[in-house]
Amino acid sequence: MKKIKLGIPKGSLQEATLTLFRKAGFNIIVSERSYRPTIDDEEIDCLLIRAQEIPKYVEQGILDVGLTGKDWILENNANVEEIEDLLYAKQGLRKVKLVIAVAEDSKIKGIKDLEGKRISTELVNVTKNYLEKNNVKASVEFSWGATEIKVPELADAIAELTETGSSLKANNLKIIDTILESTTKLIANKDSIKDSWKKKKIEGIALLLKGALLAEEKVGLKMNIEKKNLNRLLVLLPALKNPTISELSDKEWVAVETIIDERIVREIIPKLKKVGARGIIEYSLNKIIE
Repeated sequence: MKKIKLGIPKGSLQEATLTLFRKAGFNIIVSERSYRPTIDDEEIDCLLIRAQEIPKYVEQGILDVGLTGKDWILENNANVEEIEDLLYAKQGLRKVKLVIAVAEDSKIKGIKDLEGKRISTELVNVTKNYLEKNNVKASVEFSWGATEIKVPELADAIAELTETGSSLKANNLKIIDTILESTTKLIANKDSIKDSWKKKKIEGIALLLKGALLAEEKVGLKMNIEKKNLNRLLVLLPALKNPTISELSDKEWVAVETIIDERIVREIIPKLKKVGARGIIEYSLNKIIE
């Protein structure tokens, strides 16, 4: 039987990735001591690997496909095919940033002040490239995690990935610059996608993951309204496509169903009621396949 080898990121992205796959229709079970999760798709073999290492294993063909951050693709200078951009991180549907941070009371105010200083980071190559582009010479040292505690005794600054900046603030650090923004990427080996069967399988996974993510940002709304007020209601609905309108047993009324951004639900429902919508139901979506 044909199979593809899929790299699941171990560590900070692990739980968010497993949840995303579950919403996309794949159940992945990780046992406590195994690096080979089971998945309810006999055409996929999973390996649990740190996100930092996935780009090189995909490039080498040890993995056909995997999920990792754009930052780690750049750090490894990996020659891989980026199949899909997946906007999710450990704490939510957002990008992460690689930032330069220093102590709150540091005299370092901007990038030029890093000249001759020590910088601690996991992303050594990306940080060195950033300094080179800005004509700044500094010592960049690899950090084995817990980078925030390095300042100021062990380093003058750190280059650290952050979603919200809260951990940096908790450690009395301030951000002075952003090196890059990164999202999770579904990447594939360049030879693997030349295989028609593997390419189709990988594209199918990408489609389902993207659909599950899209559904995270949307909700469905159902409601009834008198026909005479329908046009006033339709003006208020920013739908993905045109809303579905169905006849009811009472010929003076219709049912309307649509999909909207979850963030605007609380703003739009009072407006819908004001123009005559009744029986409004909000429901969650599993995934959206465009």
